[in-house]
Amino acid sequence: MPKEVPLSRLIWACRRGMLELDVLLMPFAKEEYSDLSEQHKLYFQRLLTCEDPELFAWFMGHEKCPDPQLAEIVDVILKRVKI
Repeated sequence: MPKEVPLSRLIWACRRGMLELDVLLMPFAKEEYSDLSEQHKLYFQRLLTCEDPELFAWFMGHEKCPDPQLAEIVDVILKRVKI
């Protein structure tokens, strides 16, 4: 089993170069991350390694994420975070 990543580290990784991503990712990490399944936590951690333009395109619906696991966590985030 992978080592647990501290929530504070994940919240720091949610600070992106685009305000639109900050508004999605930071509240999700603070309010919803702890309730995720272990699998979704891993997907979220992987998602944070993606580049901002990719994330922006996926979250805004401009492109479909080609990775099914990342697409799943994008959907989870969009359903849970109210903007």
